[in-house]
Amino acid sequence: MTSRIDRPILISACLAGIDCTYRGKNKLKPSIKKMADDGIAIPVCPEVMGGLGIPRENSEIVGGDGMDVLKRRARVITISGKDVTEIYIKGAKAVLAIARIYSVRKAILKSKSPACGVGRIYDGSFTKKLKNGSGVTASLLCQKGVKVYSA
Repeated sequence: MTSRIDRPILISACLAGIDCTYRGKNKLKPSIKKMADDGIAIPVCPEVMGGLGIPRENSEIVGGDGMDVLKRRARVITISGKDVTEIYIKGAKAVLAIARIYSVRKAILKSKSPACGVGRIYDGSFTKKLKNGSGVTASLLCQKGVKVYSA
């Protein structure tokens, strides 16, 4: 029998073992998968929820961070130069809708991601360099009062 709680936690789906990273793989963290299996966490993938496929081109935020994207001061760009900003915003809003439906107060999201990164994200140069800032979904959730943690 699985246990259920009134206020589940949002988790990045890739951390729960779901093959949804841009490479079509996962970033399994067994303890986070167990939370999903036990019904205390809801797996989400903002990129897929926004309309991107699996696999997909690598994307990074150029010109700022997730909050800047939400304020239309920065863009999310693929490695080939395609602007996918609106898809990332759409995915972030879809995750927020789930958070509101379930009165979510906490989220554990994938580090460094342009959607889910918390505190540190790739710098937009596609050279694996990091900069301070959070991804689009992490920023929106924080703005709306959800405590967001990185894994």
